[in-house]
Amino acid sequence: MECRPGCGACCTAPSISTPIPGMPGGKPAGMRCIQLDEDERCKLFGRPERPAVCASLMPAPDMCGDGREHAMRWLGRLEDLTRPA
Repeated sequence: MECRPGCGACCTAPSISTPIPGMPGGKPAGMRCIQLDEDERCKLFGRPERPAVCASLMPAPDMCGDGREHAMRWLGRLEDLTRPA
């Protein structure tokens, strides 16, 4: 499966605890990554400075569903389930 154009849910919904160029403290859940371009595509895709957690998150039918709203809900739930107590 390939990323859906104009989505960017995986770069918005989850928190990222490692540094991102332009966001040295990472980012909280729900915040749009500074590395998303105007088409909601990652400007760091395929580059070594892309955080490992980002590279490990691959598009899949259960995550992406039928649109961005589904992906945001799915990733938000994953964020809730993996949040430290």
